[in-house]
Amino acid sequence: MPDGGNVNNASGDVDLLTLQEILETCHNWFKIEIIPGDYIIQDGVFINASDYLKPGQYYRIVGSVFNDGLHRTGRDDDNLTDEAFTGSVWTLAIPRAVLALADSVKSWKDSYGAAALSPFVSESFSGYSYTKSSGGASGTSNGVTDWRSVFRDSLNRWRKY
Repeated sequence: MPDGGNVNNASGDVDLLTLQEILETCHNWFKIEIIPGDYIIQDGVFINASDYLKPGQYYRIVGSVFNDGLHRTGRDDDNLTDEAFTGSVWTLAIPRAVLALADSVKSWKDSYGAAALSPFVSESFSGYSYTKSSGGASGTSNGVTDWRSVFRDSLNRWRKY
């Protein structure tokens, strides 16, 4: 697919937890198909899903005890827990721009996330003081800006209501 298409088979290491948070926040999983059935994960391999999951494709498991959530085929750090379950697999086609957004959000969280979650808005000790800016917008934690408010405009592009 030309530029602007899906990146399901492109290289890159997007943080799955950050990407899942974005998809949940936007209420948009970019699903291609939902495939209900009985599934088996054995020795960390998704045995009976290979017929419709392409290498490098993102997918969501729903109805599993141990593996619910976002995954990507062939990802070393995506260790699936062995189980048999009745549920569904959602095949996904997540656009490049959303993956890039996930990288930006992860970088922001790594740099500013701890400060945004801190209960302190200002602090002073030994001649040092600081004050965090307060966003006051919805999607904030303790009145302090969090990643959802920082990236609101970018998230809104992909949001489903």
